[in-house]
Amino acid sequence: MHIVDRRLNPGGKSLPNRQRFLRRVKDVAQRAVRESAREKDIKDLGKDGRVTVPADGVREPRFSRQPGTGLQDHILPGNKTYVEGDTIERPPGSGGGRGAGEGGEGGENSEDAFRFVLTREEFLELFLEDLELPDLAKRRLAVVETEGLRRAGYTVTGSPANLALTRTLRNSMSRRIALKRPKPEEVAALEAQIQALAEGDPERSELEQALFRLRERSKRIPYVDPIDLRFRRFEPYPRPIAQAVMFCLMDVSGSMTEHMKDLAKRFYILLHIFLTRRYRHVEIVFIRHTDRATEVDEETFFGSRETGGTLVSSALVEMKRIIAERYDPNDWNIYAAQASDGDNVSSDGPTSTELLRSHILPACQHFAYLEVGDENGPRAGFVEHRTTLWRTYEAIAKAGGPIAMRKVNHRREIYPVFRELFGRKEGRAEAEA
Repeated sequence: MHIVDRRLNPGGKSLPNRQRFLRRVKDVAQRAVRESAREKDIKDLGKDGRVTVPADGVREPRFSRQPGTGLQDHILPGNKTYVEGDTIERPPGSGGGRGAGEGGEGGENSEDAFRFVLTREEFLELFLEDLELPDLAKRRLAVVETEGLRRAGYTVTGSPANLALTRTLRNSMSRRIALKRPKPEEVAALEAQIQALAEGDPERSELEQALFRLRERSKRIPYVDPIDLRFRRFEPYPRPIAQAVMFCLMDVSGSMTEHMKDLAKRFYILLHIFLTRRYRHVEIVFIRHTDRATEVDEETFFGSRETGGTLVSSALVEMKRIIAERYDPNDWNIYAAQASDGDNVSSDGPTSTELLRSHILPACQHFAYLEVGDENGPRAGFVEHRTTLWRTYEAIAKAGGPIAMRKVNHRREIYPVFRELFGRKEGRAEAEA
């Protein structure tokens, strides 16, 4: 079967050429998208954008002659300096023209480039290409999405390609038998009897009339009628896919400055875009906490200005309660992402540790902890400048708990850290190594 797509390209653009171009400059465009994502405002992360592609990124390799080497013959007009047979020396340093980026009219280190506009779909495809939820589908599968097609009996209308020939001929035979359509053998036998009788015989005339009636009846009852046609019917059916839930735990206590809250919100905006783009049926639970934790909706999670003291265990208790009520670990892939400045009451450390070890981590596929710091503070590593909460989680991680921990101080660090936490398994292994 040959399919010819005669739909017009959107906006008069050549869609196949655009797709080929994107495949060719994929690496360059992906780097540009990641760089732009570091400085974009939160509300602009899911929108389309412009990327700058250098000229070297779109040039195709080609063979050409190097003018400074090899033997070449030229026909030149005569002059007083040279005569036929003279050899002209090459000028020093002749290695061909200089391209962009090698100096010239554009100034030193100039580089030809152009800005390419990506649609929202193209931007997000490059932005989220190699991200995934870790260890998805280890739990039991659940029917939550309709994707496949399966046979569902027969129908009287459909495409000729789906014609059920056997069922159609069976219906045709049943109808012919019920309406007593003359069989070809009956017509042939009557014709033979007529041929055996002489012309003018009264019996021959009666047989000819009977033959005429049989033929007329055969014409009125066709061999295959439109009511006999049957087509194979297909219907969509639900395919089992993994069901998952992501818990977003954000510290909004008084120790969290506006800069720290902005970093946390950027992280969760990235996470929200990633989940809604890559997974259609992943549920997201938003939990804000000070010294008390509450489950909130998306608008409250990102917009509320509530503040107070700090008690991390309150968020873990709330998460434990929601899991027990709505998300059975035997049926759900459970994930958690927590953002905090690391400040916590020292007496709350043992409680948080016990909650994580006994209830939260055994139910989780992956637990990501992001610690946000002051913009002007030092680039804290994993050993120096450890906060109370960092030391608590670090002890659990060293004991083999499924916790991934990262620190950020500036918004340009959010996207690289996000990729380390939710990149494909090979990428995470390299980052941790």
